[in-house]
Amino acid sequence: MTGIRLTMAALAATALTLTAAPAALAAQAGITDEVTMTLGKDGTLHVVEKISGASGPLKRTFITRTRYDDTTDRVYRITNVKGGTLAGDVLTVTGQTVEYDVMGAVTTSGGVEELRWFAVNGWNQPVAKATVQVSGPGQVQNLSCFAGELTSAIGCTSASMDHVATRADFEQANLSPGQALTVVVGYPKGSSGGRPILERRFSLAAAFTLDTVTGGALAGLLVLLLGGVALLYWTRGRDARIVGHESGAVVPVHNGHFTPPDGVRPGQIGTLVDEQADVVDVTATIVDLAVRGYLRIDEQPRQTYDAPDWLLVRLRNAPVDALLPYERALHDAIFEGRDAVLLSQLTGSFAAHLGEVRDALYADVVKQGWFARRPDTERTRWTTIGVVLIGAGLLATVGLAWFTTYGLLGLALVIAGGALAVGGQYMPAKTAKGSAALAHTMGFRQYLFSGELGEVPEQHRVELFSRYLPYAVIFDGVEHWSRVVASVTGNGHRADNLYWYHGPAEWDLSKFAGSMRTFTTTTSGAISATRQFRSL
Repeated sequence: MTGIRLTMAALAATALTLTAAPAALAAQAGITDEVTMTLGKDGTLHVVEKISGASGPLKRTFITRTRYDDTTDRVYRITNVKGGTLAGDVLTVTGQTVEYDVMGAVTTSGGVEELRWFAVNGWNQPVAKATVQVSGPGQVQNLSCFAGELTSAIGCTSASMDHVATRADFEQANLSPGQALTVVVGYPKGSSGGRPILERRFSLAAAFTLDTVTGGALAGLLVLLLGGVALLYWTRGRDARIVGHESGAVVPVHNGHFTPPDGVRPGQIGTLVDEQADVVDVTATIVDLAVRGYLRIDEQPRQTYDAPDWLLVRLRNAPVDALLPYERALHDAIFEGRDAVLLSQLTGSFAAHLGEVRDALYADVVKQGWFARRPDTERTRWTTIGVVLIGAGLLATVGLAWFTTYGLLGLALVIAGGALAVGGQYMPAKTAKGSAALAHTMGFRQYLFSGELGEVPEQHRVELFSRYLPYAVIFDGVEHWSRVVASVTGNGHRADNLYWYHGPAEWDLSKFAGSMRTFTTTTSGAISATRQFRSL
């Protein structure tokens, strides 16, 4: 009895296996895809696919871009999808029938209008059998098909047309996932009026093509733009010319007293010469304030390895109301309500005030009539325009390179913008009065370093040579004039101090040149250590 039961169980298992086998084989065999394609007179290819035998989610990745030539791609656009959802190039099938339209599948070759489409491709499951029927707006002139990889030249299983040549039929079996069945059908030229959709393939070499057209256009643009920058400088950035070049001999000493040419102060000279309020202008102004009796500089005693330091002492009886605005701003920034301050204590503490000094100095040269507009504002304006032009040129370069082969033309804007940004530093222009003051200043500089100082009464030498010193700071002649000042004697004996500069014990004027050189260097360092003053 037991043996009979085992036999019956074995037979039942065998029956179940035989029943399940066709289903498993069917699942492994793949889908069946019946494709019907109709080419309309507007060049649109309408496709209907009936799919059966799918096991699990069914997706298809369309081929929407192929290589056309060395610089161009051919694009196929899929629209009006039904029976599925299209995300990018991936179609997710939601029913057993899918419809969609294809644009760009037609091209003209010789006297034939050729339809080419990848009728079956990109399925995520094998295709056991695929059939394709193609109808068009005219009689079939020729047909062919290819199966396998996209670049395959192997023909499909079968390709034929009906007896009146209005329909083409194709068939292919056993396509693996990702393989394609490509069909090609020729119609008389002009049957549908379809055109291929071509897009230029981006490459740096093509984007920046240099040929007769692009080279000539680039040269023309550069001449035009750089010529415009040069014309702009010629009309706006040149100093006004002065009649007779008023730079003759300058003698700033009258009756033993010093009078600078045109009353120009050292800080003003620095801004007039290089059109910038920089560190040396302020250092020279500090020395000038000391020489003119607004403060005293006391060199501090130090050991061998100590850093040098100086005490700046405010002189209470000095007429500070007579100072120019930028000098008053500097004077107030140094002392800030105190009577004395070490130079080392100024490092880092000027940041809140140096903007005022800078603004006042730039405003002063405009007030003097030497510039029509503030030099810093003029530089900033043109430099900003240059930077904006560079940005516009970069955007134009990217756009032209991406969509055309004229990327080089955008570089012309970049070059012109760079020229304007750099040239903006030279755009501040002196007025005729400013040019004359500069000519007198250069004459004074020549006089200062000529060594021909004439006969100076002994009682005036200390003051006169000291008054020269701040200007020597501007003209980079501190060493020379410090030695001249140190050579001054009083009543036939070497002095220990100047009225505006005091040294420590056992110090005399023989050491003044070295002290002054170190003082100007240290002062410039203390000033430039403030972040804001670096912008000067």
